[in-house]
Amino acid sequence: MAKIIPPSEFIINPDGSCFHLHIKPEQLTDNIILVGDPARVNMVAEFFDTKTFEVSSREFHTIGGTYKGKPIMCLSHGIGPDNIDIVINELDALANVDFVTREVKPEHRTLTMVRIGTSGALQPELSLGSPVIANHSIGFDGVLNYYAGRNEVCNLDFEKQFTERTDWNPLWASPYVVEADEELVNRIGQDDMVRGITISAVGFYGPQGREVRLPLANPSLNRTIEEFDYNGKKVTNYEMESAPLAGLGRLMGHKCMTVCCIIANRFNNDANPNYKGGVRDIVRTVLERL
Repeated sequence: MAKIIPPSEFIINPDGSCFHLHIKPEQLTDNIILVGDPARVNMVAEFFDTKTFEVSSREFHTIGGTYKGKPIMCLSHGIGPDNIDIVINELDALANVDFVTREVKPEHRTLTMVRIGTSGALQPELSLGSPVIANHSIGFDGVLNYYAGRNEVCNLDFEKQFTERTDWNPLWASPYVVEADEELVNRIGQDDMVRGITISAVGFYGPQGREVRLPLANPSLNRTIEEFDYNGKKVTNYEMESAPLAGLGRLMGHKCMTVCCIIANRFNNDANPNYKGGVRDIVRTVLERL
């Protein structure tokens, strides 16, 4: 018997769209580009051949259309891992739940999602503008820990070594480590993008080791992270969404990855606020390879 999703667990709007994203099942495409900034959706859509729909709700802005004849959509998720939890659950429901009967569909539909973002580097050799793929993501957010099966999609040995060698504070969420979809990484990254280990932080300032007025609970954490390596590979960069995207994608059977343009180097204390050209180049490349 098919699982039926109660209205309290998944809200469908009166117009037949999902609660937060306001997207309808018939609008969903198999290939999806995710971005943080709602305004960046317009920039991505400039590359589309056609635009078939546009919806906005809160920080969630979506434009659907075609690129070289292939259906595609770009969706903004806003900032932070909690938003990824909303976005991925609703996209999966659009694909795999019947909005009329509320039953889980018997045949699984796989979505391909590429997040294009910005990031701060933790290693000196990563120059500003470099595209870095989150080949592995370390989630500081704890989102995946709320779902059954997280151990089956995570690298438990990596997690153990990381928490031990960074003297992880037990008051913080337990970190999880998850790998992006291998086929998608190889297809998008090819030989001109860095394969990195990316941290998804739960905030921008203190959780990423930035001190403005408030002192940090562990001011040496970033130095410890910079020195940490797993099987000879070091943590490359910070951002805020790649881990829950990769983790929830694996649990739900979707192909997901993140590629970020480096706009700051935390090791070298360097930053470039004029990064839009680099992001545009990554968008062009991803669209060609998706």
